[in-house]
Amino acid sequence: MNFTYDINKIRNFSIIAHIDHGKSTIADRLLEITGTIEKRNMQEQVLDAMDLERERGITIKAHPVTMYYTADDQTTYQINFIDTPGHVDFTYEVSRSLSACEGALLVVDAVQGVQAQSLANVHLAIDRNLEILPVLNKIDLPAADIEGVKEQIEEVIGIDTSMAVLASAKAGIGIQEILQNIITVFPPPKPPTDDVLRALIFDSFYDNYRGVMVYVRVMSGSIEKKTQILLMGTDKTFEVLEVGVFSPHAHPTAILRPGEVGYVIANIKKTSDVKIGDTMTTLKNGAETALPGFKLISPVVYAGIYPVDTSDFELLRDSLVKLQLNDSALDVEQESSQALGFGFRCGFLGLLHLEIVFERLQREFNLDIITTAPSVIYRFTMTNGEEKLIDNAAHYPDPTHIECVHEPYVKCHIMTPADYLGAIMALGMDKRGHCEKTETLDAKRIILTYRFPLNEIITDFNDKLKSVTKGYASFDYEFDGYEKGDIVKLEIRVNDEVVDAFSCLVHRSKAEGKGRVICKKLLDVIPMQQFKVPVQAAIGSKIVARETIRALTKNVTAKCYGGDITRKRKLWEKQKEGKKRMKEIGKVNIPQSAFMEVLKATE
Repeated sequence: MNFTYDINKIRNFSIIAHIDHGKSTIADRLLEITGTIEKRNMQEQVLDAMDLERERGITIKAHPVTMYYTADDQTTYQINFIDTPGHVDFTYEVSRSLSACEGALLVVDAVQGVQAQSLANVHLAIDRNLEILPVLNKIDLPAADIEGVKEQIEEVIGIDTSMAVLASAKAGIGIQEILQNIITVFPPPKPPTDDVLRALIFDSFYDNYRGVMVYVRVMSGSIEKKTQILLMGTDKTFEVLEVGVFSPHAHPTAILRPGEVGYVIANIKKTSDVKIGDTMTTLKNGAETALPGFKLISPVVYAGIYPVDTSDFELLRDSLVKLQLNDSALDVEQESSQALGFGFRCGFLGLLHLEIVFERLQREFNLDIITTAPSVIYRFTMTNGEEKLIDNAAHYPDPTHIECVHEPYVKCHIMTPADYLGAIMALGMDKRGHCEKTETLDAKRIILTYRFPLNEIITDFNDKLKSVTKGYASFDYEFDGYEKGDIVKLEIRVNDEVVDAFSCLVHRSKAEGKGRVICKKLLDVIPMQQFKVPVQAAIGSKIVARETIRALTKNVTAKCYGGDITRKRKLWEKQKEGKKRMKEIGKVNIPQSAFMEVLKATE
């Protein structure tokens, strides 16, 4: 393409949309019209390279792509599109991608209207002073309500919709208008004030042969081969081996200039050397201060991952290291459990992130694994003033030394049709939530703002919300500090022995219910022994739930036919003595399947 570099002819934009509003399809059409991909190589969801992304119809990794478009006045523009994930778990990835842009397309489904996650991500874009262009997608569907959705966008988000583009990505309607508006509505990058290299790292990818590929947006200065670069967050230096752009696959170029988006390969072997959101500069005469927006992301949800076959431990460790190279948000440390052997304690950004990592381990590395129930980080204040962060029941301190416990809370925005208000209120009460305010969006929809303990959200809240609202409600959440809570350790005892793998940290009000569920599950999955086995849930010395596994019975008097009853009595007494003795020395073997079943058990 005959594009000569001119910063005023560059446009950088991103697409903001709720899951399944047609973001990836619009991206496909843009690539098609600009000729970035030849017709014969075209397939659906081009930028979603993972099988998992295609199956679920969601974007997990952000993908940049450079397109060249010749406008009506015969000027060729370079358009850099940075694809972003839509799910709430990947908010940080979205915020970084938006930092690399000047504009954002807000894609809203003309049938479903504004949804919670689009709302959250739009606010991220507004905070960064991005130019926002509304796009109403799926207008060719019979149920599309164009005027109603325009009103919603104006009332809920406060964006003028007079410029809104009406489109249908599937049918190819309105795509040309979107391209034209990207050029006229979105501003070009600001010209740099000096020649010092400042490049924002908004993502990275690990290539087995070439090391870490760093995705950058150049703010000022330029990067070319042999440049000595410094990563300001980790203070590591490297020599650049290659720079290039994505169109949509990696395409080497001679240089990356201000305003451009591309990749840098610099023989970086460890992903821990690259922090997402960091600033890249030159080793000599580099930038004094880093670009704004860099923060370390801390995991929200923790879960243990163990191999079903203990001989797979080494393989699991190598697989997690490889996954970490492509997923900087994954936190991994080794741990062991009496019941499950050696495994890893992993930190995730949310429940979807956990699911994705779990599925990728199974598919990409062919591993047989189980995961423990997800937990959050509690802050324990001890009587001596010391603070402890604990996410695992096995590390629960001595209760006599605990002053108080603080649990994490989240602020949650739920968008729903008004008819389901009662059902959501009931669900909110069940999950220990506090409704802070209710706003009416239009005649049919309302938005509820709740505060929930994070522990209640991470297990099955999304599933329950979808089932009570027939799938119409959507929600997103953000961390909202710690608050004092009555958190206790629920111990599960089998034959009076504590089984660590089943024990968990719960709120006292939920302990009894959870204890009953686990005990009932264990009753079904632990095989009968030669003696009665009590299964108990306890808080300290107080038993809150109990089930008894019946003993295997043998009819010892079957051989007695007729005769004196004392013979039978003698045999029964002897059997009773034997059972008693066996119970004293008896150990219960819990099968591996029992652990898996209990981990799936929910309230």
